[in-house]
Amino acid sequence: MNSLIQGIAAFQGHVFPGQRAMYQQLVRDGQHPSALIIGCADSRVSPEHITQAGPGELFVCRNAGNIVPPASDVIGGVSSAIEYAVVALKVRDIVICGHSDCGAMHGLMHRDALARMPAVAAWLRHAEAAERIVCEAYPEDMDETARHHALALENVVVQLANLRTHPSVAAALAKGTLRLHGWFFEIETGALLAYDGAEGRFRPIAEADMPVAQASAAGSRRRAA
Repeated sequence: MNSLIQGIAAFQGHVFPGQRAMYQQLVRDGQHPSALIIGCADSRVSPEHITQAGPGELFVCRNAGNIVPPASDVIGGVSSAIEYAVVALKVRDIVICGHSDCGAMHGLMHRDALARMPAVAAWLRHAEAAERIVCEAYPEDMDETARHHALALENVVVQLANLRTHPSVAAALAKGTLRLHGWFFEIETGALLAYDGAEGRFRPIAEADMPVAQASAAGSRRRAA
């Protein structure tokens, strides 16, 4: 705790005074984040740090395994964060961000390690589809590291599918006011990959090229009408 207390003191003594006006404006005007990021609770993966976003720019929800339970399964923190971000804050983008060396994915691969963590084991059932995909659709001779990497990537895609089951998300996609993104952060290299829904694969994010997992459905809906 000593280092945290020192950090608080440094913020209050040196950082906040120079940003006082910004924080006061955030109180006056309220928050208007550009995106909701659903990330893993892993202490090494900070969405604000990765994107270099400042206060008020992102609405962030973090949990073990960057999981989104299907809408009908769990009413809780993740579901309420999604609904609030879409309906009240009117974010235009939702990002599900997975990462390398994910402990939750290790737990899926080694269920015996979860024997004393029944709550974690129950939570990770929302990622079992990703495990099934890797077990049945990937080569059997993959080594442990490659299998774990594949599982973490597939989990992002599975959680995107779960995200679409939420009524507020489905409605915003249909209205053309929302886009969905799947990101994967490689801790060891700093690389950030994005899921390209049209190509069905992850691609590196470039400054002028941001792959989208799912764009608005409004255009195709109007053309089909």
